[in-house]
Amino acid sequence: MGDIKTISEVIEEVIPYYKKKGEPETEHTLIYESYAETLEPVYFFILDLMGDLGLKTEKLIDNFASSPGGAHFTETGMKAARMQEETSKMMQTIGVLTRSILQIVYDLKDFKIRLQSYDHLKSEKTKDAALLSLKQIWLDKVDILKGNSSISMMARQLGFATVFDAFFAAKDEKDADKLDLNDRVKRVVKSRIFDFNIWVKESERELRKRYEIERNYLKSQVNSLKLYSRWVKPYLRASQQLEMKDMGKDPGLVNAFNRVIFELTLLGKSEIKVKESALEGKLPDEFSKESFLKSLKRKYHSCVLVDFNFRGVPQQGNFIGKAKITFKSYSLNDDELEKINRELEKSDVGDVLKLIEGTTTESLEQLQEDINMFLDEKEKEEEKPKDTSNPFSALVGSYEKKVEKKESVKDKDKPLVKDNWVEKTHIRPLAAKGAEDKAFLLFDIYKKAHGMVSYT
Repeated sequence: MGDIKTISEVIEEVIPYYKKKGEPETEHTLIYESYAETLEPVYFFILDLMGDLGLKTEKLIDNFASSPGGAHFTETGMKAARMQEETSKMMQTIGVLTRSILQIVYDLKDFKIRLQSYDHLKSEKTKDAALLSLKQIWLDKVDILKGNSSISMMARQLGFATVFDAFFAAKDEKDADKLDLNDRVKRVVKSRIFDFNIWVKESERELRKRYEIERNYLKSQVNSLKLYSRWVKPYLRASQQLEMKDMGKDPGLVNAFNRVIFELTLLGKSEIKVKESALEGKLPDEFSKESFLKSLKRKYHSCVLVDFNFRGVPQQGNFIGKAKITFKSYSLNDDELEKINRELEKSDVGDVLKLIEGTTTESLEQLQEDINMFLDEKEKEEEKPKDTSNPFSALVGSYEKKVEKKESVKDKDKPLVKDNWVEKTHIRPLAAKGAEDKAFLLFDIYKKAHGMVSYT
């Protein structure tokens, strides 16, 4: 796994406001080391406190690395090997099912093409052309098996040169009697027309039966693929999450020592309520009017970024050691948050989703249209809602076909809209002030709760 940018670096790289500013609104760092207490309470105390302060929190980064000589490395390696083994087995089954579905789809397409001739045979407009097409199929597939007595071979013999054209010209036995031919040719044509008519009825019945059997088999295979996709999803995620980050030349990780390094990043955000803030006097009174609120194009958030860097010693499932915690405050709008998420998806942070999604969905989108076409035939005839579930998107946890168009690369990479006057002079500063206050509260309350020196 390659080096992952910190979220702060991403923000200061892709957000014009902070690219120009070059730093967060505020930053506080706390270093806590204790070999008598575990590290988990440090993390969960801050996580719970963020919720108590009204921050909607999500985890953006979760990495770890162990010393090769440590017990944690061995234990994690065994778990990862087990996950990879189970993943490999299920992915092999998914591969077999996918190939089977491919073959069934191609067979159904072939059946559908052949059945069109039988359907056209029932239409007055296309009946003649369909009849000629079926006769040609019968000659190539059935009559040819008679060897020298087949129509194709007899047409090469003296006295039977017209039998080929006569067979195509006659629609039934009565038409054969009307042809201006000698009796020998008529007898051959009549017998073959009789055989052909029987074949048309029986072959259509058999072909439609096989078509339905194949269609039901396709449904069975698709359902099996969905099932295995659900089963493999947690194993795929666990396998990737158990991969260790390459810490490179980090001096805190010595090969022979029993040490573990964790990197965690939490992002807490609190939406700025413009109307409530105006009523409280934090914004001009005009901002509380409905006409003004409707003119706002995006929301702003007070954001607190908490970076954890743990250097621990594993002890019977717990970790003791040193924790370095950094609290940073930012004011970000919806567009900027979306931009940050896209940047994270491009980096190694998004490897899990890329791995899972890439196993099927990207290469089989066109195939899914064919699957839906065959599976939805009955529903169309009975005018029922279509089941557009996608078996391949099961790997990313989705079973509903998306109706909306895909967002183009151009739309994704479009530049961020600059702050207007209202946002620049009122809303962003208010969001920044809220973020500063919450970041300091997290920092200060933790210190007070743990008996550390506080400046308040």
